[in-house]
Amino acid sequence: MLRRFGQLAVLLALAGVQVPVAALAAVMLLVSFALGMVFLFPPQVRMVRRLAQLHRRLVGRWTGMAIEPPYLPAPPPPVPQADGMYRSDRTLYKTPRVPAWSERWRWMLTDPATWRDEAWLVLDPLVKVALVPLFLVMPERGMRVYALWADLLLGATAASRLAGQVTHLRRTRTLAADSQAAEMRRIERDLHDGTQARLVAIGMTLGAVEQLVDTDPNAAKALLAKARDASSETLTELRRVIRGIHPPVLAERGLSDAVRALAIDSPLQVTVDVDMPHRPDPPVEAAVYFAVSELLSNAARHGDARTATVDVSANGGALRVTVTDDGLGGADPSKGSGLAGIERRLAAFDGVLALHSPPGGPTTVTMELPRVLPEYWAGEPDLPRWKSALVIALWATAWCPTFPQGLVAGVIKVAGYDGDPSWFLALRLPEPLQWPTILGMTALGVIMHVMAVRIPASHNRDHWVGRLFPGPIC
Repeated sequence: MLRRFGQLAVLLALAGVQVPVAALAAVMLLVSFALGMVFLFPPQVRMVRRLAQLHRRLVGRWTGMAIEPPYLPAPPPPVPQADGMYRSDRTLYKTPRVPAWSERWRWMLTDPATWRDEAWLVLDPLVKVALVPLFLVMPERGMRVYALWADLLLGATAASRLAGQVTHLRRTRTLAADSQAAEMRRIERDLHDGTQARLVAIGMTLGAVEQLVDTDPNAAKALLAKARDASSETLTELRRVIRGIHPPVLAERGLSDAVRALAIDSPLQVTVDVDMPHRPDPPVEAAVYFAVSELLSNAARHGDARTATVDVSANGGALRVTVTDDGLGGADPSKGSGLAGIERRLAAFDGVLALHSPPGGPTTVTMELPRVLPEYWAGEPDLPRWKSALVIALWATAWCPTFPQGLVAGVIKVAGYDGDPSWFLALRLPEPLQWPTILGMTALGVIMHVMAVRIPASHNRDHWVGRLFPGPIC
């Protein structure tokens, strides 16, 4: 009780702060648009947003109801054109300062959450004062009502969530495209520097054989043997390139056996532990395979490691991979150790990478990719208690209107039974109401049976839709 009264005191104190802030914000808005001093608009918006974020944080801490910020994603930084200039509308600039400021100003102006914050700033002190009697009589209920009010104006909307998801998808798509482009450049370089050079050498050797086959057969035979050895080396090189694109063992045997094959080929002593009941999709397998390959290669080349462990496990719908080595440690993604490339691969699947590599070792890299495994083996989610109680009540009572008061009463009515109808409600009513009551009871019982079946089915469906498509679907 005292805690709620303390929270009420904090809210009223904040209301005392909001009144002068609202007056200042109104003046800044008026000056910005009436007098053309548009440079005052961004700081005004930031001031109001900080105060709104303070209320979101306090309400979430006091009530446990998290209020997600509703703001649209900030615009990306300006990108220079081919000539090095930066464009803002029809004007070119030498530096990105003005285009960046213009984009942020337009973003704040067109974001509906900006104006919802302004309306909240004006109305919130009045709401707090109006809720004081409820706070005094029922503090818990009063805080809940205020949380609902704050969520109404300060919470995220379907549009803001969708915009955030679109921005995230655009970013991951860009990362995936960059990763694919880097992979294509690597393959092109391997083919150009290795396989192509060997094929050119074989062609030159065969040309020399053609010239010597009549004049110096022994020399021609020696060159043919050299060409045969070069073709064997070229085939080995091509197989290595193919394995770098998509290893056959990964396509045929899956991620588990492919990681074990990596362990066998690695110069390290690698222990592999896989607990994954079902295979993920091929793109996920490829991303994890090449990530593990890169980590083992780093441990051998840069970490001077001797042993390593690879643990692949399923956590519901998430795939978690942990690679640990006993190397020198000190791994840093900014030093070009390949970790940045792994992060780009994982980002295409909303995956994250956690690195723990103190100087002296050991190095532990944990990768987690959410919602990439089928979750049907995890069991059905439990119903909330109130839903379970409702289903039990429906099954316990639905038989009564369906059969005794519905179907059985109808059979007795058709048969013209003249006995005591005291147990059958419809047969005790006046004649014009009997058939409507019988049909109504039967329909009520059928509806209750349908609800008893539909409530658990709907709960499970919503659960899996939420797992597969997190966030609102618009």
